[in-house]
Amino acid sequence: MAALHDLSTAELGRAYAARELSPVDVAQAVLAHMARCEPQLQATWALDAEAALVQARGSEIRWKRGEQRGVLDGVPVTLKENIATRGCPLPLGTAATELVPAAEDAPPAARLREAGAVMLAKTTMPDYGMLSSGLSSFHQQFGRLTRNPWDLHKNPGGSSAGAGAAAAAGYGPLHLGTDIGGSIRLPAAWCGVVGFKPSNGRVPIKPPYLGRVAGPLTRTVEDTALMMACLSLPDDRDATRLPYQPLPWGQVASAPVELLRGLRVGVQSDAGWGLPVDADIAAALQDAARRFEAAGAIVGELQPFTTREMADGINLFWRTRSWLDIRALPTERRAQVLPFIRDWVAAAEGFSAAQVFHGYSQFGALRDAASAASAAFDVVISPVAPVSAFPAEWAMPTNDPLRAMEHIAFTLPFNVSEQPSVSVPCGFTAAGLPIGLQITGPRHDDITVLRVARAFEQIRAPLRAYPQLP
Repeated sequence: MAALHDLSTAELGRAYAARELSPVDVAQAVLAHMARCEPQLQATWALDAEAALVQARGSEIRWKRGEQRGVLDGVPVTLKENIATRGCPLPLGTAATELVPAAEDAPPAARLREAGAVMLAKTTMPDYGMLSSGLSSFHQQFGRLTRNPWDLHKNPGGSSAGAGAAAAAGYGPLHLGTDIGGSIRLPAAWCGVVGFKPSNGRVPIKPPYLGRVAGPLTRTVEDTALMMACLSLPDDRDATRLPYQPLPWGQVASAPVELLRGLRVGVQSDAGWGLPVDADIAAALQDAARRFEAAGAIVGELQPFTTREMADGINLFWRTRSWLDIRALPTERRAQVLPFIRDWVAAAEGFSAAQVFHGYSQFGALRDAASAASAAFDVVISPVAPVSAFPAEWAMPTNDPLRAMEHIAFTLPFNVSEQPSVSVPCGFTAAGLPIGLQITGPRHDDITVLRVARAFEQIRAPLRAYPQLP
């Protein structure tokens, strides 16, 4: 058997049912592994080993009595620090936040707690989740910077930075992130794990706002589906939620390669704007396309559909929204926000109402363009990011607040169009850094996206073993 911290959700469920393992044994093993790795990785916050072991003991009793709550009962999980859990503050990655304990669990946390999952810790994020990195003014106060397990000099990506690093490092099988422009898929790609952005509204969330979704980061598509079966359960606190559907998440694990036969696959190699795609990443995309075609898929090129006007308009709107939030802070707290963020929003003070309205209108323009462009295909495959992991100390791949969005040209459109989209490991750069393949499907067809991702796991080239930190 693999090390306990490396076991998948399905493997743990089988071992618990057979009385081969106890949730307490697993929780203790994962906590010990985290204690060894955290001095280097620095992916977590608010770790509460005592509370986790109390939860694990409760799960152990349920399994012994045959009263387990399902496959997630006793399975270790981490949650991004912007997902509220009762009694724990939400720093939101920034030193400017007042640390007030949350009054209740947010919907995703409530579902995981009800399922009996063992909540180990929160995972780190950058200030307000507005960076694709682990750089955070809150965690900097304690001399902490989240790093990538594949290369500790590299960034894990973000904004679900700690979640991506924790998944790759083996902090248990399940990790919860959020995504408004790529914040699940980017760290998944750069950390070599699976990261799923479900259709907007599929996972109830609080607070909801434009483009925001919660979703899993795991090592396998099967674990992602098992987690989604829990996260997608209804919660009336989210007024933007989809009507609940008992989707066949359990069918994802058994998805055969044969389902790719006749599948219409669009290959998006050019986003239309942003950073150029690195040669290693372009080669990995073409290798994936050839593998789909060899499996019987009908592969065609998807032409660029996003324009610079769309990207710049959305960037302008986001800068304005963040500037308004930061301007509302008391002066002393405003000064604690990461300088990169302050520099990014500074120009918004001079934006006119007409500029802001035009920026907001680009969400609609991009949504229409993404939906129309992908309508001719069953799924679209593309890079997740045009570049591989970048230096740990940088805020973005460009490290330039005036070019802050240049790396999200492949991910952003499918947040705006509300389509389900997953990052699946598909290879490595010449330097040994992971590359992610993005697979996107029609709005609300989350099951097809995950089933295709599971089929791709079976046809891709063998992956390297996850890194073992020294």
